[in-house]
Order: sequence, then C-alpha cells, then structure tokens
Amino acid sequence: MERVPMTPEGLKVLEIELRRLKSEERPAVIKAIAEAREHGDLSENAEYHAAREKQGFIEGRITQLEDVTSRAEAIDTSEMSGDTVRFGASVLVADADTDEETTYRIVGALEANLDEGKISVTSPLSRALIGKTIGDVVEVATPGGGKSYEICEVSWV
Repeated sequence: MERVPMTPEGLKVLEIELRRLKSEERPAVIKAIAEAREHGDLSENAEYHAAREKQGFIEGRITQLEDVTSRAEAIDTSEMSGDTVRFGASVLVADADTDEETTYRIVGALEANLDEGKISVTSPLSRALIGKTIGDVVEVATPGGGKSYEICEVSWV
C-alpha cells in the first residue's frame, strides 16, 4: 500500500470531512430517500432519483476519504529547518521574466489549492523545487512554455 504524504493540518481537514459525511450527510440522504419513496411511483420521482444520486456521491467520497486517511503519512514540518526545499516547505520564488514574487507551500496532492498558495508535491513546479536551495534557478515546463523561477526564501510554517 502506497503511503500518501500530507501535512497534519491537511489530514485533520480530511478527517473532519469524513466524520461530517458519516454523521450528518449520510443520515440526511437516507432520510430523504425514505421520504421520496413515500411519494409513490419511483420511476417518475425526481426527488428520489436526486437523493439516490447524492447518496452515490456521498458513499463514493466516504470510500475515497477512508482509503486516503488510512494510508496517510502526516509529515510534521514544525521541527524542520534549513534552506533546502522539501515537503512542507513554504518557498518564495521570483519569476525570472517578470520578477513577480509568489510564495508556495508544498503539500500533499489532496491538500493542494492554488488560491491558498498550496501546490501538490507531485506538481511540475514542486518536483523542480524539491532538493534545491536559496539562490537556485529552476526550469519548469508549463502549457504556455518553459518558465524560470529563482528560489528567494525557504521557510517552515
């Protein structure tokens, strides 16, 4: 079984979602299905079909979350330090063409959220950054062509 790297915060978020799905969402959709059944003919009952579809989504998500959380390897970065980029690091990079600076935190695949500055450890940018140090320039292939980034700062949050 392949371990799934993630931050302790990311694992906690997934565990909270799993508990919510099992304790709130699943019982609610079961109740909705029972109520829709009471309305009679199931073949033309839109409420019933919508509730069954939602139930399928919930059960699929529960299965996915149970699998991931059982294989999760929470990597605590609070004790980490140094200038070398590794999993969990927050990295300030400067675009070599525009000098625009952006901070990214390298996290597990299910935690990634570009709007929050969190990129997956499996992303092309993360793979280019890991193992590098402050002052290194990395090349990343993007859909719009190659991009160069200079590592300006590495921090551990």
